[in-house]
Amino acid sequence: MNPRLQCLRNSLKAQDIEGMIVSNPVNIKYLIGIDAEGILLLTRRENIYITDSRYIEMVQSTLTIMDEIIVNDIKDVTSEDYQNFFTFCENVGFEEQYVTYSKYKEYMHRYRINNFVETENIVEKQRVAKDKEEIENIKKACEITDSCFTHLLNFIKVGMTEKEISYEIQRYFTANGADGLAFDSIVASGINSSKPHAIPTDKTIQKGDIITLDFGCKYNGYCSDMTRTIFVGYVQEYIKDVYNLVLKNQKQTLEEMYDGANTKILFKMVDNDFKIHKYELPHALGHGVGLDVHEEPVISSRKEILLKENMVVTDEPGIYIPGKFGVRIEDTVLITKSGCEPLTKSDKGYIVI
Repeated sequence: MNPRLQCLRNSLKAQDIEGMIVSNPVNIKYLIGIDAEGILLLTRRENIYITDSRYIEMVQSTLTIMDEIIVNDIKDVTSEDYQNFFTFCENVGFEEQYVTYSKYKEYMHRYRINNFVETENIVEKQRVAKDKEEIENIKKACEITDSCFTHLLNFIKVGMTEKEISYEIQRYFTANGADGLAFDSIVASGINSSKPHAIPTDKTIQKGDIITLDFGCKYNGYCSDMTRTIFVGYVQEYIKDVYNLVLKNQKQTLEEMYDGANTKILFKMVDNDFKIHKYELPHALGHGVGLDVHEEPVISSRKEILLKENMVVTDEPGIYIPGKFGVRIEDTVLITKSGCEPLTKSDKGYIVI
């Protein structure tokens, strides 16, 4: 059987759950590689994928014998079929973070489920540690992102708008082998850089501006995420102390990321240093990256998690001074047994264009 499905079944069994409805398309993509609209059922003995006729050919060409999936056209599935899928399943799991209450009631009624139970993000937890193929896809996404950054350093000119730069990022990704954007790119110049999640505007790039570029692409469905802060013409002196502080902490965090590292301690280490210098870290220090650009684990003060080998996370400290400027530096990072490997490798020193 497909090893990811087998792993999920083993985890369900440990929770005394006999079946599961998987409806989150990202989790379906992870488990069986299918991007088409549909729903995956894990019954007592079978794995069943229900879709419509538009996707049948594509689904069947994607699946392998190892997947052991029965594919059903939704128009051929009767009310009796729905009611029999989970016969003898006392507990059936669902994705409580994804399923709406109306869907919950619909599934309960359609499948005649006796006890519909939360699975505590069971698939998402399985997705946290990446396998070799996933890591290679993320590495490729990061290579394309690094290449795009190199391109941007030659592309960005005084007088361009933030929106023009954002459009160029998307164009470059599409033209250079990526699936597209992993998320909406952040291009924030001058005072706009003080907003951690700034939206590109019609503001033009001026000499002396600081520019925050936060962007990433998808490759075979897997994401990259990188932030660099660059300068136009020259580096203003009042920015240097903040830039140096952010860069120091970003590098120190990389030195402390390894199998077994405590995420809460990582966050506190940076936050405390910022506070000593009268600043604060207003967002998480990092997050998991995979099929979603924001996955578990979250590196923050709210939850204590131990990093594990083959997790992919970000390292992204930032300082933001409202109405003035902001600095953020971010890498996508692979956790190894003895340390970590930054997968985004673009220069983090002072870059003046």
